[in-house]
Amino acid sequence: MESKNIIHSQEHQFGEVVDIILQHRSRASRAVNEEMLLTAWNVGSYVSGKLKSEEWGSKVVTQLSEYIRSHRPDLKGYSRSSIYNMVMFYDEYSSEAFRNTVQQFFSNGIVQPKTAQLMASDKEFVQTASGQIFNILKMTSLSNHFEILCRCRSQEERLFYILYSYKEKLAYRELQRCISNQTYATLLGNKSNISKGMLEIYPNAPIMFKDTLFVDFLGLPKKHSETKLRNGLIEHMKQFILELGKDFIFMDQEYRLNVGASTYKADLLFFHRGLQALVAVELKKTKFHPKDLGQLEFYLEALDRDVKRSNENPSIGIILCPESDRVVVEYAMNRCMSPTMIAEYKRILIPQERMQEQLREFCNFFI
Repeated sequence: MESKNIIHSQEHQFGEVVDIILQHRSRASRAVNEEMLLTAWNVGSYVSGKLKSEEWGSKVVTQLSEYIRSHRPDLKGYSRSSIYNMVMFYDEYSSEAFRNTVQQFFSNGIVQPKTAQLMASDKEFVQTASGQIFNILKMTSLSNHFEILCRCRSQEERLFYILYSYKEKLAYRELQRCISNQTYATLLGNKSNISKGMLEIYPNAPIMFKDTLFVDFLGLPKKHSETKLRNGLIEHMKQFILELGKDFIFMDQEYRLNVGASTYKADLLFFHRGLQALVAVELKKTKFHPKDLGQLEFYLEALDRDVKRSNENPSIGIILCPESDRVVVEYAMNRCMSPTMIAEYKRILIPQERMQEQLREFCNFFI
């Protein structure tokens, strides 16, 4: 017994050492990223100034790239297109339009990520208006910024993807998929599809769960069965989880729930690491009907009574259907005290005014 206690104590201590290593590795990674961003900002600023004054032309930028490649072959990432990306990085993010957008959603000026403060060596730079913008830019990588700048047209959309990349710790390819699947529109849509119970128990749900999920990777015909939908999602579980969000862990399909003398089956069961809660996803091949909600609430009650562990939070339910009547959904959600929501697997166009309102709510998460 004493030997087991000693081993347990050592494992705990070893874990603390690993935590120290990971903490410093994370700091080093952030420092490297910030220096890369500052390099791109300053190179972009210098070249932009030369181009705007017409002292340089496109040919000179090409010559600059060739000069760096021949004289300093150890310096990678300075091709002609990369240098122009740095110019775009500086021009767009130093613009009055982007600064006004940031000020619109962050009225307190300086925005700092909750996990770290700026560690740039240039102290004067970080005190300027550009330095305040940099506190936001450092939330994601330079390659992510280039993707955002090239593919997003509005300043609000760019701001959203910077913040969303930071929140979800998105790698480059994950960000690409989010932009392709219009996460900006689907995450910040009309939240009348979320129950009162969800908002009370999980107040951050509006910025964590999408209104619309894209399942284009399934190649589903217009008419399909729930079984075909479920089997397709199981077969492409990796893509589906990326669509749901990175914190979802798949547990089982057709999860058996024994209640009394009867057995019921929840279509898909996940566990959400961030919320520490079970998530049941019910698949529907037809338009949402209020009776679907009653079935889901029954499953949540069974999960909470018989499956949920004492250290876990109340189970969450999601109905995934091809379409829904927004008024019917609002009526159904208005008195629902269980943490539930309705999601669709088709695109919905959302008015720009509503998008800006929802982006403001998303930004409040970072204040």
